[in-house]
Amino acid sequence: MTRALPAVLGCLCLLLGGCSGVTASPPAPEPSTPPAPQAASDPAAPLQRYYDQRVEWQACQGAYECGTVDVPLDYADPLGPSITLDLLRARAGNTQARLGSLVVNPGGPGGSGVDYAARADAVVSPAVRQVYDVVGFDPRGVARSEPVECMTDAEFDESLNTEDATPDTPQEVQAYLEGTAEFQAGCLARSADLLGHVGTADVARDLDIIRAALGDDVLSYLGASYGTSIGAEYAEQFPDRVGRLVLDGALDPTLSEREVLLGQAVGFEQSLAAFAADCVARGCSVGGTEQQVLDAVSLVLERSDEAPIPTSTRPLTQILAVYGIITPLYLPAQQGYPALEAGLTAALDGDGSVLLGLADAYLRRGPDGSFPDNQWDVIQPVSCLDRPSQATVADVQAELAQFEEASPRLGATLAWSLLGCSGWPVDASGLTAPVRAAGAAPILVVGNTGDPVTPYAWAQSLADQLQSGVLLTYRARQHLAYREGSRCVDAAVDAYLIGGAVPSPGTVCD
Repeated sequence: MTRALPAVLGCLCLLLGGCSGVTASPPAPEPSTPPAPQAASDPAAPLQRYYDQRVEWQACQGAYECGTVDVPLDYADPLGPSITLDLLRARAGNTQARLGSLVVNPGGPGGSGVDYAARADAVVSPAVRQVYDVVGFDPRGVARSEPVECMTDAEFDESLNTEDATPDTPQEVQAYLEGTAEFQAGCLARSADLLGHVGTADVARDLDIIRAALGDDVLSYLGASYGTSIGAEYAEQFPDRVGRLVLDGALDPTLSEREVLLGQAVGFEQSLAAFAADCVARGCSVGGTEQQVLDAVSLVLERSDEAPIPTSTRPLTQILAVYGIITPLYLPAQQGYPALEAGLTAALDGDGSVLLGLADAYLRRGPDGSFPDNQWDVIQPVSCLDRPSQATVADVQAELAQFEEASPRLGATLAWSLLGCSGWPVDASGLTAPVRAAGAAPILVVGNTGDPVTPYAWAQSLADQLQSGVLLTYRARQHLAYREGSRCVDAAVDAYLIGGAVPSPGTVCD
């Protein structure tokens, strides 16, 4: 029942238990007051009651505070029903030097900002923790904030154990279509009222109400992966309320769903090629040449398609093998490459346990088949509102050659994901338009030259679109940059968040 690869999930290292190799930033510049907002028009009268809120914080999860904010279910009907969003705050360490709130989002779509902020010590540097309250929110439809429901944990787990990610017979194609229809019917049956209101445009409007409820005149924000879409859309809608925005691992808002998936096919294939070269240089257990290593990846995927590969618990299906293979590519090479080599070696010997463990870590699956939140319910509803697609089986079959040329190993899986929004049961306006954020304060966009998930070209494009966009480049093969092991990146982001200083044009970190 799961359709598309959730390939814009951010901050995977946090989900896997934290990143080794993260080094402390050098001393940060002295804090300065965030820029004063330009004159902003007052919220429309029907929304005034929402903007007049203040968060009532209560102690939770040990040293943190939790609260809620109400927002309209439908901004076209602001006097109608409301929904409640959950927030968590990690207070600034130095209240005397406090600059305000730094709202954070880990990506997804569907990542919990509450859980993310509860990892504030890993998410931001010690210097930033001293001067900002780190605030996370669960976006509408996510986790604790009126969660979208489309399938039970058991249904999702069953789909992972049975689904064919690359249908190549009429019977498999029909089963794929039936799975798509069943998932969509589940969303409509369980979450009909919310289903049309979880797009990024609405989340950005919620974010402005959150800003006001926090008592901040401008928004300071750190968004990772899909979280960059929220931040960019916020800047487009509220340019005069932009404080300091960091967009790390950027999505290009002008891309269609097809272009996103094709870009990721290229990105993952390039990362697999880099893995193969590194593996051979180290003395690889799965092949003596780069092509042999890549062939080994193909062989594992082919075998798992023909029949699930046994493990010590449950079999490794094709879709689980895909997740197991892409998971290490999110991580810094020194962490991800050895894990991928071990997984491939074991799978070629007939044991899929290592790849299964990597897939389960990505999916956050518990030993009992449970999942901690609704991440895998909400990815498709958000994606289908933001980037609607009505691709048919014939369209996918026509696209297969191009996708497989871009990625002989993962292209077909990504191409079939195009069917995920076909027949979506609610109307979608989409977000595929450039963002300018005219008049906004400087916005920092961070991109990795070897990011397989949000390719570097997307960060370049977003920085160019934004009137005040500033690009910081990190030469690395992993997803995301800030707090991922680069002292240079951390220092530049800290200087911006704390002192308002943007990197010089063309700044590149190694």
